[in-house]
Amino acid sequence: MKRAPLTLAAVTAALAALTGAATLAAPAGTAGDGGKAAVRLPVERSALLCPPPSGSDIAETTYTSVTPKGESAQGAGAGSAQLLTADAKHAPKLTLKEPGKPVAATASGAEVPALAGAAEGVLAPGWAAQQTTVVSVGSARGVLGAACTAPDTDFWFPGASTAKTRQDYLHVTNPDDSAAVVDVELFGPDGSLKSDSGAGEGIPVPARSSVPVLLSTLTSAPVADLTVHVTTRTGRVGASVQVQEDGTGSDWLPAAADAGPSVVLPGIPADATSVRLVAFATGEDDADLTLKLAGPTGSITPAGNEELHVKSRMTASVELKDLTRGEAGSLLLVPSEPGHRAPVVAALRVVRGSGAKQEIAFIPAAAPVGARATAADNRATGGTLSLTAPGADATVKITAGAGTQAGEPATKTVTVKAGTTVALPSPVPAALKGSYALTVETQSGGPVYAARTLALPADGIPMFTIQLLADDHSTVAVPEATQNLTVLQN
Repeated sequence: MKRAPLTLAAVTAALAALTGAATLAAPAGTAGDGGKAAVRLPVERSALLCPPPSGSDIAETTYTSVTPKGESAQGAGAGSAQLLTADAKHAPKLTLKEPGKPVAATASGAEVPALAGAAEGVLAPGWAAQQTTVVSVGSARGVLGAACTAPDTDFWFPGASTAKTRQDYLHVTNPDDSAAVVDVELFGPDGSLKSDSGAGEGIPVPARSSVPVLLSTLTSAPVADLTVHVTTRTGRVGASVQVQEDGTGSDWLPAAADAGPSVVLPGIPADATSVRLVAFATGEDDADLTLKLAGPTGSITPAGNEELHVKSRMTASVELKDLTRGEAGSLLLVPSEPGHRAPVVAALRVVRGSGAKQEIAFIPAAAPVGARATAADNRATGGTLSLTAPGADATVKITAGAGTQAGEPATKTVTVKAGTTVALPSPVPAALKGSYALTVETQSGGPVYAARTLALPADGIPMFTIQLLADDHSTVAVPEATQNLTVLQN
């Protein structure tokens, strides 16, 4: 049987189905085989999912969507980018027109469903969206911020809980036309928590729908600090944990970055009154970790919390009292012994305020900024951008993009010294009206890790939310192909 030769156009077309979160690595060619090094091209399609924002009747949610200006997909034309839901009654519809110009929409109440969508053409590379929900009163009061994410098949959530003071809901969203099936496993300080009924096994998620799972229904024992592992048997999903804590507020706990021997947790606010670390060793070996706080002038070891031992497949936690001492910082977890590389995932529960005026947020293990990363929803006030370079000096360019209604973009270059955290007020575009996107690009050195805190105080409560900025994977490695007539002989 004869086959047509493989061309670059054919390879690029095949890669177009990848989401913006996908990266295909191809090895560079060698002189012996006549191959050439892969080139990076802008992705041609991205997908995003946003979970149902809140179960409160008084919830007010703002959605923001943007594609940063940059290199466009080849031959992409005008492109398109929409976030949609089948529920026409409650669905905000976000449709982008061009890169660099964000759009926003609002929704109210407890019945707002999950959103899903795709971007194609010039709007695909770096497409980002966020939902920010404000619940002003009640047991669920707080600011809940969630960056919309690409669908996946495997998620880790250290920092969840089934304690009596917590209501943690895992929201699983299926964007596709066929049903998905997921498994949910809980791990406490003594290992896996088995359910007699098998409640976390084989949970069906119908096509184009979202399923909430109250974590306390999956185990009979209340456990203060848990790690949740979500995997799919079939299909791909979005997953996130919504946390409501009695007297302390509510927020989203996003999935942690991929497990690794070292962990970076950036963006601890300077005025944090409580910081709790939860870590989990995903492999067969125990992990011995040294804790370091990267602050404005360097890295120090927190007194009394120099090291943490994490047993294999068990959750460990520690309260880090007086961690920041009035200075913003980032927590670094590194192997106590250089040759020991047991993979771990981790997250921080962060509290601001005191007494009845407290609010919580979560910082999961971060992935690096890489070439470019974006936080979609930023306001004229209340924003703090934290940048951490754990290993080497780095220079980044920060762009405050145009506003949803008005505003001229502004840029700033910042140098981050190795082992330090730079925390600065989020740059704001001139003459801003509405919200805007904040983009960070690595210019040299690194790697750099970034987090954006958005503070929206109300009635004396320092309500806030923290979102990480990770590489938007706006380009994909494509091998450079040449015609090979020998395939005609096969």
